[in-house]
Amino acid sequence: MQQKLNLYNTLSRKKEEFEPLHAPFVGMYVCGPTVYGEPHLGHARSAVTFDVLYRYLKHQGYKVRYVRNVTDVGHLENDADEGEDKIQKKAKLEDLEPMEVVNHYTNIYHQEMKALNVLQPDIEPRASGHIIEQVEMIQEILDNGFAYEVNGSVYFDVKAYNEKHNYGKLSGRNIEDLLGNTRTLDGQEEKRSSFDFALWKKASPTHIMRWPSPWSDGFPGWHLECSAMSRKYLGTTFDIHGGGLDLMFPHHECEIAQSQASCNHTDAAKYWIHNNMITVNGQKMGKSLGNFINLSELFSGNHEMLEQAYSPMTIRFFILQAHYRSTLDFSNEALQAARKGYTKLMNGLRVLKKLSYPQETTEVAPDAKLNEELLKLTEDCFRGLNDDLNTARTIAALFNLLKKINSLYLGQIAIEQLARGTFDTIRNTYQELVLNVLGLEEEPVGDMDEVLGLVLSFYKEAKEQKAYDKVDIIRAELKKQGIAIKDMKTGIDWAYEE
Repeated sequence: MQQKLNLYNTLSRKKEEFEPLHAPFVGMYVCGPTVYGEPHLGHARSAVTFDVLYRYLKHQGYKVRYVRNVTDVGHLENDADEGEDKIQKKAKLEDLEPMEVVNHYTNIYHQEMKALNVLQPDIEPRASGHIIEQVEMIQEILDNGFAYEVNGSVYFDVKAYNEKHNYGKLSGRNIEDLLGNTRTLDGQEEKRSSFDFALWKKASPTHIMRWPSPWSDGFPGWHLECSAMSRKYLGTTFDIHGGGLDLMFPHHECEIAQSQASCNHTDAAKYWIHNNMITVNGQKMGKSLGNFINLSELFSGNHEMLEQAYSPMTIRFFILQAHYRSTLDFSNEALQAARKGYTKLMNGLRVLKKLSYPQETTEVAPDAKLNEELLKLTEDCFRGLNDDLNTARTIAALFNLLKKINSLYLGQIAIEQLARGTFDTIRNTYQELVLNVLGLEEEPVGDMDEVLGLVLSFYKEAKEQKAYDKVDIIRAELKKQGIAIKDMKTGIDWAYEE
């Protein structure tokens, strides 16, 4: 199979064939959470999106270094460098040290990501642990003439940078529009232009989180940490920078400017990839709008917008059923449909475990046309992933492949009609994509096979005795648990209710 991975590059605004700078090595940096609250569905979408990209790159044989940061300082309430640090504000409200807040919510984030089967990044740096690197980068930007110091704070000079480079090339904005549409906020008089941004802020007397620097006791600007940490762990140029679409401007735009201004080289990242937002009734889901749902609430069902609890794998499938660059609208109906889709794929795994290729040769000759059709179906499963990580298209292709798997299981297609290589390709493709690339897994429900084996024996006995009232009771009770009984010519089996 010679399919090549193509990814949409926000920087060039087109799909490009993925060609690493130093194959087979791939460097990928993704903006992680600001840890001052529990993760919500929006956080999950970004994490799952780049988890699948990470998994698929490794599936293709690349040696990936995946860096995802934790923001634990410098993210102020207002993106225009004003307001209180979000973590410090939370610490005051809860009468805690800021790093107690950081550790508490970082641990919760890790727990929820584990529930969603999101792999840990290879490196997870914190902003507060890289103050030295950020101070060094600020000094480089100052030395190159793209920043200025005022009263102990250091600001990036967007006008000076734009004269030699192009501020706004990622988001498509131009500096004239920014000048015309940006108002001066109170407390920003020390900036030369309202759209200049802080590299270092002098701490007020009441500011808890502070470090010494050549300019003042203070703290780094929010945008700076990602530029400094991506450079430390991936070098001045690397392959992929990812994050949510809401970070494209100003955060990622400022990252590009900082990296270029400090090193006087081309863009730090070759491919910029952004996942779209989750919406509720067409409006972005987020903390600032008060319409977000924490993952813990989704898992427990404890939220006024929820009709029931939804398992982590249901949430993961809900995210994967849409292309990452499209908006994904929340609704109970969509989540319930996702549960059905997820259980259908899990039932496919159960069926595959029961299928085996005959050890002895038979007189039945393989059907060339059927084998060609099935191999094409397996190739279709990869086509979606290679077309800008289109998991929705891949899932649709897996469902098409599953129809044939079920036909094999029900005896509608004789396994002997398949060549051994075709059978192995079907099995390996389905299992590899569902489990290792899409990252879906069967959720634990106790010793299901042993218990259900006993229940099905009672069910079979009731049928043989024509005790149909007992048959109906067993069916109904299992259905409440999401289990469907399958009466087949070959015997009685069970499957997840779809």
